[in-house]
Amino acid sequence: MDRPAASTASPPTAPPPTAWTGAAPLLLASTSPTRRALLAGAALPVETAAPEVDERALEADCAGLAAPELARRLAEAKAGSVAARHPGRIVVGADQVLECAGTIFHKPAAAAEARAQIARLAGRTHALHAAVAIAEGGCVAESFVETAHLTLRPLDAAQIAAYVDLAGEARVTGSVGGYQLEGLGIHLFAAVAGDHATILGLPLLPLLARLRARGLLAF
Repeated sequence: MDRPAASTASPPTAPPPTAWTGAAPLLLASTSPTRRALLAGAALPVETAAPEVDERALEADCAGLAAPELARRLAEAKAGSVAARHPGRIVVGADQVLECAGTIFHKPAAAAEARAQIARLAGRTHALHAAVAIAEGGCVAESFVETAHLTLRPLDAAQIAAYVDLAGEARVTGSVGGYQLEGLGIHLFAAVAGDHATILGLPLLPLLARLRARGLLAF
């Protein structure tokens, strides 16, 4: 008589621990894997949705605004775009503006532009203004901005080219300023003043404080 084959099914796994008390996962109005990872690391269940915002057009409409306020407007537009499509969800939108001596920088389009941006930032201190907007009930409820200051060490053309070649075009064009502080870009810096999560584009401590005040966190 044949014996039944032993079961190879994996035992059910327990759901991951969560600090979130909302009825549905937090909805991040961004496709940034870094921002999603920051929230997931804080034990928040996260879903993402791409905002429908023309950032350069909005920036043109906001010409003359200070860089921190521009970052706020961008974050609010992104949160509002997604919240309008998902009015029953808690939505978080975020944006980051790099400013150096009154000039605003964007993500470089190619490796050559990344080299040029890094050359302009080398030996100088620039500001990263990271804004967050929270939407509830289909509209933006509040927003805030945190700023970090970063100083690149003096770099010559050969050093910049070596960094860009080693990092690769995909990485240097993926972040404003042409660097990722959490990776190879750390070699470019002489000093950093500011919260690490703010530098990565999502000021986590003030965001958690605001979610806690809304009764959305367990502790």
